[in-house]
Amino acid sequence: MRSAVETRPDVREEQREKQDILPPYSVVLHNDDHNDMVYVVQCLMKTVPGIGAARATRIMFEAHNKGKAVVTTCPLELAELYRDRLEGFGLTATIERA
Repeated sequence: MRSAVETRPDVREEQREKQDILPPYSVVLHNDDHNDMVYVVQCLMKTVPGIGAARATRIMFEAHNKGKAVVTTCPLELAELYRDRLEGFGLTATIERA
């Protein structure tokens, strides 16, 4: 006789499988001495959907004070797109495996 309670697959195992298929990458913004802070915030908001003024300002200040800051973490293809957009605005950005 079957149990009335069905077992769910391990959620952590599903997350690990997804990460194996689409491993996460971080888009990293680097500090520079030639872009205005307000301009950097505007570029971040235009580049990554869902980044508002407050979050963009925190990212900008972290990059300014610490030399670099993680903008977002996502699959590689999106990370490449966001990096390219930031570089298109004249900012310095790289991609790192998260």
